[in-house]
Amino acid sequence: MRDAPMILHGYWRSGTSYRTRIALNAKGLAYEQVSHDLRIGEQRAMDYLALNPQGLVPALEVDGRVMTQSTAIIEWLEERYPDPPLLPGNAEDRVVVRAMSLIVACDIHPLNNVRVLNRLRDGMDAGADAVKAWIAHWIVAGFEALEPLIARHGGAFCFGDGLTMADCHIVPQVYSAERFGVALDAFPYLVETVMRVREQPAVMAAHPDRQAGAG
Repeated sequence: MRDAPMILHGYWRSGTSYRTRIALNAKGLAYEQVSHDLRIGEQRAMDYLALNPQGLVPALEVDGRVMTQSTAIIEWLEERYPDPPLLPGNAEDRVVVRAMSLIVACDIHPLNNVRVLNRLRDGMDAGADAVKAWIAHWIVAGFEALEPLIARHGGAFCFGDGLTMADCHIVPQVYSAERFGVALDAFPYLVETVMRVREQPAVMAAHPDRQAGAG
């Protein structure tokens, strides 16, 4: 156990913060949380921008260093604390897990994060129905890619029979889909698997509703 806990800067409902919490919990690492309320723009406060000039969450402070971008943070955790692993033991399996993770990290989440949705609303005069349709479009497109991958490679988890980086990314994205009322009937493998993964203690503890300030 570390003498000085890591500090995770995030937001309780942020999908990127959620996936990072899952990884930290899975590794059994101690960390403190500092919340930056995205609803009121706290991530753009000068003190936070001094840590993360991009003004996004999460950021992870470790021994005087600041790490950003959740997938990069999870990769660092895997390198620095390899046991228990979040990536499989061989290159061919690792590329599949990374691909599953990046479908969420690159092709779904960035198109539906707060700043994009605010741009649609405020900069392009999109109404509530249009924004909801936008969100659903990109979630469904990504899940259409993930469903056959989980059907082919999944077991008790999204890949195989152990928690991986893929679960860290996919579980929060399903939470987001549920939050926005996206129909998931077309993705039985994905939904059934995520329901199982959610029962893991590390995943349960990372759930947004269990974080300080939730609500």
